[in-house]
Amino acid sequence: MKTAAFTILLLTVMLSHAMERGRDYMREKVCGEFNTLGKDHFRAGAIIASSRKYSNATLEEILNVVKDIVSLAEKCCPEGADPACYETESLALSARSCSDPAPFPKHPGIEACCREEGLERKLCLAALKHPAKEFPTYVEPTNTEVCEAFAKDPQDFQDRYLYEYSTDYSSAPLPVLAASAMSYLSMVVKCCASATPTPCFLREKLNRKSIAMFTHVTNKACAHYDLLGEDKTRLSYIIKFSQKSTNASLEDIMAMATGASEVLSRTCNSTGNDTVQREFSECTTKICARLSAKDQRFADCCADADTMRAHFCIYSLPAAKTPHLPDFQKPADEDLCTEKTREEKDRLRENYSKTLPEATEEVLSELVEQRATFASTCCPLNAPPGYCGLKSSQRLRSSAYILLDRKRVTF
Repeated sequence: MKTAAFTILLLTVMLSHAMERGRDYMREKVCGEFNTLGKDHFRAGAIIASSRKYSNATLEEILNVVKDIVSLAEKCCPEGADPACYETESLALSARSCSDPAPFPKHPGIEACCREEGLERKLCLAALKHPAKEFPTYVEPTNTEVCEAFAKDPQDFQDRYLYEYSTDYSSAPLPVLAASAMSYLSMVVKCCASATPTPCFLREKLNRKSIAMFTHVTNKACAHYDLLGEDKTRLSYIIKFSQKSTNASLEDIMAMATGASEVLSRTCNSTGNDTVQREFSECTTKICARLSAKDQRFADCCADADTMRAHFCIYSLPAAKTPHLPDFQKPADEDLCTEKTREEKDRLRENYSKTLPEATEEVLSELVEQRATFASTCCPLNAPPGYCGLKSSQRLRSSAYILLDRKRVTF
C-alpha cells in the first residue's frame, strides 16, 4: 500500500544513519522509493518528513526543501542516470543549506554543520531537528470549508494540511503520523466528491478515530520521552500507574513502568510500518494481564477485545480515589545509602503516588527528591545518616511537604 510504503522514504531521505551506510545505499533506497511510489506520493512523504523535522519552519521553507529533494530524485533516479549524479546533487543541496541567505528552515545548529565538509556536513545537517511545539495550532475547518478549499486548489490544500498536521504532531512516530495524515486526505477526496458529503464525513471520521487518537497519544508520549529520557520517563510512569491503580503491587508498578518506557525507546523513532502498533498492543496486553484481576477499572478497559481501544481506555483513566491505606512505611535513612537506593526511591515514589493521587508529577518528584536529599549530603559523612537526615529534613519545607503534612504522612 502506497501510504504505508512511503514511510520508508521518511527514514532514507531525512535520517542520518542511512547515510552512514554509504552513498550507494542511500541512492538505491531513495531512488527505489521514488521509482516505486511515483513523484506525487514521494513528494507527500517528503512534506511529512520535512515538516516533522522542522516543526517551527514556515510552509514556504518546507516546500523549498521538498522541491530540491524531488528535483534531485527526478534528475538522478531514472534508469541510465549517471551513478555519480546522486552524490554530486546531494552535496550541492547541503552546500545550498549553508548559503546566505538559505531558503530552507533556520536552525541554530546549521552554522556548526556548515563548518564541516562532504559527508560529515550531510550527517550533521540530517541530525538537526526543531523542538516539538508546546501546543498544537492546527484547527480543522468545517466540512464545507474543507471541500471549498480542496475544490479551489487540491495541491495547495494537500500541502498545507500535511505541513500543519505534521508540524503539530512532530513527536509521533513517522509511520503513525503518515498513516493518519494520508487517511485524512483520502477522506477529503472521497467525501468532497460524494453527493451526500455530511454523512460521508461522519462515517469516515468514525473510521479514522482510532488512528487519529493513536497519533495524539503517541505524540504526547514521545514528546514526554524526548524531554525526560528513558529513566525519568520510567519514573513518570511509576507515578501514573500508582495513581491510576492503588491496588497494584510495587512489583506490578515497576514492571509496567519499565515496560512502557522501553516501548517508547523502541517506537518513537521507529520507521517500521507495523512495529509501533504491535509494541503498544503487546504492552497493553501485559498491563491487562497484571491488573485485570486486581482493579475493576482496568478490568473494564481490558474487556475490549481491541487492544488499541483498551490502551486508549487505560490512558484516559483518571487517578483513583484516595484509598484507606495501611500506615505508610517510609524507607530508613540508611537504606537510601545502600546499593538499593534506586529501589527504595521507587518504593517511596509508589507510596507517595498512591497516598496523594491528586498530586501532580512535579510535586511527587520534588517530594521524593527532597526525601532523598540527605543521600548526597549525609551518606558521605561520618555522622550517622539518621541524625544527618533528621537535621536536613527540617529544612525541607516546600509545597510538597505541606501537601503531605495535610495527609499526615511524614518524612
